[in-house]
Amino acid sequence: MYGAAGILQLRIFREVLLLKKNHPYSRDLLYLHMNERDHYVLSHGIEFHEFARSLPDPFNHLLLLKHRYEDGEFNRHTLFEYVPEENAEKLIGANTHAYGDFCWIDFEEVEALNVLTAQEIAELLYLGHIKHHLKLPFYNQLNNRFVYLSNEDGWFNKTYYRNFNDFFRMLGNVLAGKLGEMKPEKTLLGIRKKKSYPSVSKEILKSLIPALKEGAVFSLKNIQQNRNRIEIPIWIIGDFANMDDMHDEYKEANRNNPDGRLVFDKKLKEWSLLAQ
Repeated sequence: MYGAAGILQLRIFREVLLLKKNHPYSRDLLYLHMNERDHYVLSHGIEFHEFARSLPDPFNHLLLLKHRYEDGEFNRHTLFEYVPEENAEKLIGANTHAYGDFCWIDFEEVEALNVLTAQEIAELLYLGHIKHHLKLPFYNQLNNRFVYLSNEDGWFNKTYYRNFNDFFRMLGNVLAGKLGEMKPEKTLLGIRKKKSYPSVSKEILKSLIPALKEGAVFSLKNIQQNRNRIEIPIWIIGDFANMDDMHDEYKEANRNNPDGRLVFDKKLKEWSLLAQ
């Protein structure tokens, strides 16, 4: 019924849903596996609010494929709910991690929903249910930049990018933001506040494409720093759709020296990449 690729994806998805997690969800462990051919990235450690606020340009409207959001608007043609651009901030502030499945596709004009074909609506239903495409999920009518498919948002995410430059800019901002949360600074009154770091450039991150295509972990919990620099270690650990298995592999890998490090020079306020 689904074909070999669809059956494999369905099995992977069922494993993700049914497996009891053996590891607590850690926001300071960032796993990424990039599939360049099919335009998606599997990730662990990036939640929707981080993704949305780290994009180079804000998205427009969001068509909700699977969700538990209660304030969406209803489209009679597709029978999907959607979030207009002006209401997106409310969804960004919601606890999407608690939704279970949280899947959406962005689109430019509300009128475009009413010209989607039955085949395209079926493809969108398949995307939300199986978390895999029947064909690459970029639609001329919608002019979408992304498809965002998650289970326990932040634990298992699969995000399609029309243009991978959006991914690299988002990732550079997320890494800088996470570092700021991990290393807050104190004010004169002793209040801890988030410290601001510059984004990691997309040129540096693009040099990591070979590692990202294999599957890599950025570990903010293992940061090393001195007076002059901060180092974020990177381990290449392989391709995982099961994030419990990913955690197990990372636990073994971090007993060894990392495969590389992202280095922030405190004096120059610049990032660089140090390969082992």
